[in-house]
Amino acid sequence: MAPRRLGIMRLLRHGDINWLHPGGDLSTVAFFFGTILCVRELIIGVDEAGRGPLAGPVAVGVVAVPLGFDILREFPGVRDSKLLSAQKREVIFAEVERRSRQGDLRYCVRLTPAEYIDRYGITKAVRRGVWGGVRRLAEAEQSLVLLDGLLRAPNEYTQRTIIKGDYKVPVIALASVVAKVTRDRLMERLSEMYSEYGFEQHKGYGTDAHYRAIRAHGLCDIHRKSFCTIQKTGV
Repeated sequence: MAPRRLGIMRLLRHGDINWLHPGGDLSTVAFFFGTILCVRELIIGVDEAGRGPLAGPVAVGVVAVPLGFDILREFPGVRDSKLLSAQKREVIFAEVERRSRQGDLRYCVRLTPAEYIDRYGITKAVRRGVWGGVRRLAEAEQSLVLLDGLLRAPNEYTQRTIIKGDYKVPVIALASVVAKVTRDRLMERLSEMYSEYGFEQHKGYGTDAHYRAIRAHGLCDIHRKSFCTIQKTGV
């Protein structure tokens, strides 16, 4: 049996996700998802960064690559952004930007601010980012969406949620990197406006230094007030 045929048959039997980086030249793939057999041209990875901080937005990264785009070859060392050094993340992000300009891939990062998080909750804030990012990059008919953790794409998209997807699936790992780098850069810029909080160091997370700054200066405009409980912050 021809290699192309073997690859598709393996997918149908196992729902295998390792085909994301096969180095093949298929432009479409038959993918078995539950009882649905679909043909897709784009693979979309989705992950978020900044769900838990006391300040700043939550970021959702979305990356779309054509089937057959070998992420592990084109982005050596890519994996969950939390496992990479800041320097390595910047190198990968620069390459994403370059490849995007060349038309090899598409990406976007959606940021939802603290005010929205306080009003509607973090779950709706993340969903807002996921849905907006996915719909911006591709139509439902041409894409398969792979998401980390408990994230969900709009219902019209064929999708699969993968626990620890940012560690297991390269396209999700790439989405994790673009989300984190974008958010970290923003927090560094915001630290110039709110220098007393040290956002350039902790990026809004609840470190001891951040709690001390809140107790000394109170909350600022970009703090998530719903996250800053009196028991923890003293304000």
